[in-house]
This record gives sequence, structure tokens and C-alpha cells, in this order.
Amino acid sequence: MGTLPKDPIMLLSFINMKLRDYYKDLDELCEDMEIQKEELIKTLKAAGFEYNDDNKRFW
Repeated sequence: MGTLPKDPIMLLSFINMKLRDYYKDLDELCEDMEIQKEELIKTLKAAGFEYNDDNKRFW
């Protein structure tokens, strides 16, 4: 996943901040940042976090 934080908590914080401040949803973020959406979801799910479409954030 390129230059994304390796630590799952830091990754969670980074992604949620980007979603909150810059992107309308996870698809837009992944496309713009050239991130594999499935890999991001898998990585954060392994750390106990899931994406919530209604709130547009991981928790």
C-alpha cells in the first residue's frame, strides 16, 4: 500500500482524516490515492476495524 502508515492505528487515523477532510467516500479516496480498496479493507479488518458506508469512516 505504498507510503501509507504500517501501524494499523495510524492507518485508521490517516484514512479517516482523509475521508473526513478530502473525500466523499472510500471509492474516491482509493481511486485518487491509487490504493487497492480491498487490500485496505482487509488490512483494517484484521486490526478489528470495518468501514461504515453511512458514516463514511472506519471504526
